[in-house]
Amino acid sequence: MTETAKLPSMSAADHADNADDDLAIVRRIVAGDRSAFEVLMRRHNRRLYRLARATLRDDAEAEDALQDAYLRAYRSLSQFRGDAALSTWLSRLVLNECYSRLRRHARRENVVPIVSSNTADIDIEAMHPSDSEPPDSAVARAEMRALIERKLDELPASFRTVFILRSVEELSVEETAQCLEIAEATVRSRHFRAKSLLRESLAREIDVAGSELFGFAGARCDRIVANVMSRIGKRDGTDRSD
Repeated sequence: MTETAKLPSMSAADHADNADDDLAIVRRIVAGDRSAFEVLMRRHNRRLYRLARATLRDDAEAEDALQDAYLRAYRSLSQFRGDAALSTWLSRLVLNECYSRLRRHARRENVVPIVSSNTADIDIEAMHPSDSEPPDSAVARAEMRALIERKLDELPASFRTVFILRSVEELSVEETAQCLEIAEATVRSRHFRAKSLLRESLAREIDVAGSELFGFAGARCDRIVANVMSRIGKRDGTDRSD
């Protein structure tokens, strides 16, 4: 899956153009043009994968769920009437597949699923290293991205999915509500709560890390002591020779 640079939020006209393009692609697929389905997948891959990953909290499981949802979409596209945006329709298929997997897993583990059928500011894109970025900056950026993703995984599923759609994919409140089939007020409250929980969690991590900044023990301590003692020895030797 190819990651692209983050684009500005789309206008209403852009959304309308995309909807028209989607309907044209659907018509091609229904008419038997299999290559058009590849176009459809590449257009929606990133958003749908993130939605699956936010729900399942496992990279491989999210990929499998997305693939199964795509196969279900391919078989059902002839029934798509355009009453909702194609992205919304696909999102619901992905969520249904994810929830089904969670229920199966819960039955196997004999525990209650962490989500139900009603479940449902950080620029993660900017955390991908660029070709011109120094290696140490790229490593730091990757570590920060991993930290944020880990903290996102710790959020309740209903908050996590809303956060991904609103803050990462930059869907509107209305679009997010349609994807998750929840009220717009619920989207707003869950998004606010998700940001608050994430901010608090990251702040605690920073507080813990603060006590470990500019670590001095170990090799650095030994090196400084050895260098100073060596210089003292050389100076004492010079003084004695004088």
